[in-house]
Amino acid sequence: MIFTQKEFYHIIRDRWTMMMLVALPVLMIILFGFGITTEIKNSQFAILDLSRDVATQGIVNRLEASDYFTLEGYVTNTSQIESVFREGKIGLLVIFGQDFYEQLVRTGEAQIQLIADGTDPNTASTLVSYATSIIRGYQQELTASDQQGVPYQILPEVKLLYNPTMEGAYNTVPGVIGMILILICAMMTSVSITKEKEMGTMEVILVSPMPPLLIILSKVIPYFTISIINLTTVLLLSVFALNVPIVGSLWLLVFISLVYIIVSLALGLLISSVVEKQLVALLISAMGLILPIVMLSGLMFPVENMPIALQVVAQFIPAKWYIVAVKNVMIKGLGFSSILKEFMVLSGMGLIILTISLKKFKIRLE
Repeated sequence: MIFTQKEFYHIIRDRWTMMMLVALPVLMIILFGFGITTEIKNSQFAILDLSRDVATQGIVNRLEASDYFTLEGYVTNTSQIESVFREGKIGLLVIFGQDFYEQLVRTGEAQIQLIADGTDPNTASTLVSYATSIIRGYQQELTASDQQGVPYQILPEVKLLYNPTMEGAYNTVPGVIGMILILICAMMTSVSITKEKEMGTMEVILVSPMPPLLIILSKVIPYFTISIINLTTVLLLSVFALNVPIVGSLWLLVFISLVYIIVSLALGLLISSVVEKQLVALLISAMGLILPIVMLSGLMFPVENMPIALQVVAQFIPAKWYIVAVKNVMIKGLGFSSILKEFMVLSGMGLIILTISLKKFKIRLE
């Protein structure tokens, strides 16, 4: 009984362990309960309507009235198709040809082209399935309303941009790169510094003539180097083993990855500056970072489908911005202007986290 009381006292006195024990189940049930969903709602879509007749408007109205789609706007010509996808605002484009309704009435058949963003093949196939089902419903209504009982057929033609073969690696590779880098940088850096504190060797290091900034750099540089090696390894495996091409600039991809690595290292420093034990640092970096990255960064589930509260939380996860940037450069082949927003956000995060970490770093141990 005495030993049981002693163990309770140890747990209660260690506020970080107590916080993780109490907060982790709450965090997991929220993330798994609200974050995991295969259903896609309110996905943005655009229309290229060369016919502008009653049938095309009827289909557009049904798409817009469903819970799955939200109309972003109209595209005026085919030259705008790729540019509207590059902006990242839509997941699906519906194209109606000339004289759509007239051809449907005259021949009983008409064709619709559905173009989806194939960088996320699961989302693309789901959106195409939703749109096809809605179009089929309109087709059945049209057939039922025809007095002569003409069986109308509206045939969707599907095209996937950037990933015509629907390779799943195109979606998972950017997310895995982001998870590996933050795992090495944040977790290992935080554990390394807290290990020095726990063993008492940090006190010996701090009394040396080296400035605190150089001490921090000496702890960070090895993991920065290892992260570069891991980035090189992952990219080589992605290209030659998983057949995921680097369509855009390799140097731009490396540049944004280095920015992300710095942010991850800063996170590791921040964790190590507020905790004193390796176990706590490991729990915070593993569960407090890896779990939200997997669930809220867009690696497994689209951020747009989550509740508003989780979407707001996702904006503060560095991996979310990094994955978007990697997809734009590596898969879509876009330039620096397409990742300017992501670069600014990651740079701002790195600067803020690094500033807080340096201010909280104790020059003298208590």
